[in-house]
Amino acid sequence: MQRLGTVSRMAQNLLIVRCDDADHPDIGAEAVDESLSTVGRVVDVFGPVTRPYVAVTPASDVSPASVVGTRLYAR
Repeated sequence: MQRLGTVSRMAQNLLIVRCDDADHPDIGAEAVDESLSTVGRVVDVFGPVTRPYVAVTPASDVSPASVVGTRLYAR
């Protein structure tokens, strides 16, 4: 399991996650929270190479507003 980063905000029904370092997961990777519950899937990587942003499509049972500020992991 790889640490992804913290959800910084929502944009167009996507969760925007700021990566902790230059390592980022592949597109299609599953994003989970600290309790290993599925939050969504990575759909895009963008921004600076040193600390990119990752866009995550939230799972159908996840309220996007409730996970802002939460640390996510890639599985």
